Amino acid sequence: MTDRVRRGDVFLVNLDPTRGGEIQKTRPCVVVSPDELNAHLRTFIVAPLTTGTHSYPFRVACRFEGRSGFIVLDQIRTVDRERLVRKLGKLSSSTLEQTLTILQEMFVP
Repeated sequence: MTDRVRRGDVFLVNLDPTRGGEIQKTRPCVVVSPDELNAHLRTFIVAPLTTGTHSYPFRVACRFEGRSGFIVLDQIRTVDRERLVRKLGKLSSSTLEQTLTILQEMFVP
């Protein structure tokens, strides 16, 4: 796993163990935490990607590695560096911008 983790990077992340309705298993997740935090902490704020077909509020439609799906912003969580299995790539700048806009709408009235 690379030492440098940046906002917009997509990693395969081991999300288990989980509880209740949390998204499970090892799956792609996009890093949404700011680079300033990523450079200094062992933890990262991530949002899982899913290939599910249900569009819900606060989910961003995207294509990654040739597959359509959603960034699941209603399931963001903080994970330790040890949960990052490997880097898969990076979101497009337009998808990352849309993701950050929706996160801002979620948390700023």
